[in-house]
Amino acid sequence: MRIGFAMTGSFCTFSKALDAMERLVSLGHNVTPVLSEHAGAMDTRFGTAKTLRERVTEICGVSPIDSITAAEPIGPKAMFDVLVVAPCTGNTMAKLAHGITDTTATMAVKSHLRGERPVVLALSTNDALAGSAENIGRLLNRRHYFFVPFGQDAPESKPRSLTSKLDLLPQTIACAMEGRQIQPILAGDM
Repeated sequence: MRIGFAMTGSFCTFSKALDAMERLVSLGHNVTPVLSEHAGAMDTRFGTAKTLRERVTEICGVSPIDSITAAEPIGPKAMFDVLVVAPCTGNTMAKLAHGITDTTATMAVKSHLRGERPVVLALSTNDALAGSAENIGRLLNRRHYFFVPFGQDAPESKPRSLTSKLDLLPQTIACAMEGRQIQPILAGDM
C-alpha cells in the first residue's frame, strides 16, 4: 500500500510516531513522509529538526514532502492509497474541520481528499476534551476521516488531554481502506 505519513507539531509524540512509521515500512508498505512547517523546522527538547528529517528519510528511503507546493500534487497524482496524520495536533484538526489549508500537512490532506481516499488521524493534544472537542466531533462526522483509537494519556495531571494508540495504526488503516471506523474508538488504558 502507498501511505503518506504526515507529522505535525506534537513533538513529545514524535518517537511513537516514528516507531509507527517504521512498523508500516516493516509490514511492506511504501511510506512517504510529510512534515508540517513546525515539525520539519523546529528544534525542541525532544530533538532537532535535522535529526527528524534524517530519521524519516532513513526509515522511508525518500526525503519528506515539506512544502505546500510539494504537497499540492498529492491528490491530482493519486500518490497515496491512504494518508495518515500522526501525530495530529489540535491546531491541525481545527484547520481541517474548518477547511483551512495553510500548512504542508493541511494541503496534503485537502489534496488527498480530492480523490475521496481515506485520511487517518492519530490525535495528540492537551485540549482534546476542551477547545478541540468540537473539532474532533466535526471530523468524526465527515466522510473519509478515520481516527486511530484514543484515550486519556494522563488523566490526573492532564485531564483534558487525549492521545492515540499508535500500535493500532495498521488495523485502523485496514479498516479505513474498507471505509469503516475501527472500533472501539475510545481506548482503555493508555
